[in-house]
Amino acid sequence: MESLIEFLRSDTFLILSMILMIILFVGLFIMIVKFSTLNKRYKNFMKKLGEGKNIEEDLETYIYRVDKVEKQNLEISNYIKNLDKDLTRCIQKVGIVRYNAFKDTGSDLSFALALLDENNNGVVLNGIYSREMSNIYAKPVENGKSKYTVSQEEEQAIQKAVDSISSIRVK
Repeated sequence: MESLIEFLRSDTFLILSMILMIILFVGLFIMIVKFSTLNKRYKNFMKKLGEGKNIEEDLETYIYRVDKVEKQNLEISNYIKNLDKDLTRCIQKVGIVRYNAFKDTGSDLSFALALLDENNNGVVLNGIYSREMSNIYAKPVENGKSKYTVSQEEEQAIQKAVDSISSIRVK
């Protein structure tokens, strides 16, 4: 143990320690220079990649824009759902039958027209033409039937409308 203490107190140990410290300082200096060079190259690379802008700022901008688009898509989706609900109550099915109401008139100038929504609710119109006058009558239709008495032509118009293909919606 005494020999170790004598070695630590000797000039040789002091010289070896100084050489080791100089080597460590030189190594530290080299590492600082290399890190600085690498950091500059990284920043230049990112600027070139971002066309002169900071790539991090670009990414934040794109993330903000994506969030905004997602919100807009949700709003559009909700709006479409509301339109879809409204569309079920719009006229989607039409049936028309032309006929001759009176034998003394020359052609099929009278008509029965059914206008129905997706659930077969709506109205049937009957336009009766004669030489002296023309009349139009309307009867409500619910689920493809009217609670009023309908003529054969009105029933045919309702059936044509019920059998027609309603619009197809994507859900």
